[in-house]
Amino acid sequence: MLEISPDKIAHVIIRAREYDSGVNAWAHSGQRTGHGTRTELHEFIASLNEDEQASLVAVMWIGRDTFGPEELDEAIETAKVERSSPTEDYLMGEPQLADYLEAGMDALGISPEDTEDALQRPV
Repeated sequence: MLEISPDKIAHVIIRAREYDSGVNAWAHSGQRTGHGTRTELHEFIASLNEDEQASLVAVMWIGRDTFGPEELDEAIETAKVERSSPTEDYLMGEPQLADYLEAGMDALGISPEDTEDALQRPV
């Protein structure tokens, strides 16, 4: 069973896309592109509890076909047992993180687009 909300996964997807594109919404100048987004994403992942982090890793693994969607529980358990570095470092080292998370959500029957759209709705 997935132990992280789709909203949190969508938040990581959105921030990972911003980081990959060099968008830096919090910077005061054009220097150091991506730094604010990188820091925010890194801190967000680090703030997740162990179960949420393991689920996030499992969704990414499902998205890159390391595990199938029917192996979600095994993927989560493997993420917990095999963790050897901070999850935020591991995930942010994955060049296609946003794509893999979207594919993983889709494989699990969760609409990444609907969840992302809901998060980006104007206030």
